[in-house]
Amino acid sequence: MNLFSRTSSPAPRRAVAQPDPAVRPAPSATTSRAAVQPDPALAALSGDWMIDPAHSRIGFSVRHAMVTTVRGSFTRYDSRLYFDGRRPARSRAEIVVATGSVDTGVEQRDGHLVGRDFLDSRRYPEMTFRSTEVELASKDVYRMTGDLTIKSVTAPVVLELTYIGHVVDPFGYERVGFDGTTTINRSDWGLTYNARLAEGGAMVSEKVRLQFDIAAIRTDFTG
Repeated sequence: MNLFSRTSSPAPRRAVAQPDPAVRPAPSATTSRAAVQPDPALAALSGDWMIDPAHSRIGFSVRHAMVTTVRGSFTRYDSRLYFDGRRPARSRAEIVVATGSVDTGVEQRDGHLVGRDFLDSRRYPEMTFRSTEVELASKDVYRMTGDLTIKSVTAPVVLELTYIGHVVDPFGYERVGFDGTTTINRSDWGLTYNARLAEGGAMVSEKVRLQFDIAAIRTDFTG
């Protein structure tokens, strides 16, 4: 998946009634958002990053037969991330996932998921997420809106990303961690296959929870 051309590699560390003046109105949602300011310490993290697949997970979970939860992940993906610690709105992310790399731990089920009933990975070998807007929702929590494309259908999703922390590993690489999640309705992307249960419910839930456990490595050298 050579969607992203990298020129750098992971680098070591470097008129209405007048209001009663005695009553103070509650802050609006806009005012509340405006009051959230980035942690100045995060400014040093501004730059380019990429997801480290060996220490990350792009996963999903879905109700099966209405009584249990099946969990899986995608094992192959490419990424380009830019994080702006001073101005979060300038941050952005692009992730390309190989649909054929789905892994739920059951070979027969994986074969069904990559087949025509679901992801149809032969015709649609990739699904993509590209961010369109980022805002700081609260301390350490970022709200990222973006376009998710599956089987040539593109629809918006909103991720809640929690900043976990930043370290320099024993090899001198800078690492940053984020946990993210969102819930989608799979039928919005044409994933409509299902089977009915005798009790009247669906074999596979329409709602799918996506999980992003991200460890990213800095790819630019800033000093």
